[in-house]
Amino acid sequence: QVQLVESGGGLVQPGGSLRLSCAASGSILAINTMGWYRQALGKQRELVATITSGGRINYVDSVKGRFTISRDNPKKAVYLQMDNLKPEDTAVYYCNAEVVKHDYRPSVYWGQGTQVTVSS
Repeated sequence: QVQLVESGGGLVQPGGSLRLSCAASGSILAINTMGWYRQALGKQRELVATITSGGRINYVDSVKGRFTISRDNPKKAVYLQMDNLKPEDTAVYYCNAEVVKHDYRPSVYWGQGTQVTVSS
């Protein structure tokens, strides 16, 4: 089985920074795209940022210039550095990965979510 375990959420004041981490474990042959999504209370889950195995990156417009996604392929990990945080960034953040297992079939997995609260 494949697991994604997130860490790094918490409470921060506006303008502050947080770094989220997500590590994949289990029977993994390869990982294609990894990413971060978020879901604010009463809203739909939205894409925040994605990064392919080759390093191609995509951000939602609202975080461009403030968030940085990166990954460490040997560690099967993805990170989200969040700077200049705003109250509207408050949400549960979910890690996402398209994993290829030893049957060569890709499947999408999600982490359990980590709460990020931006408030003074």
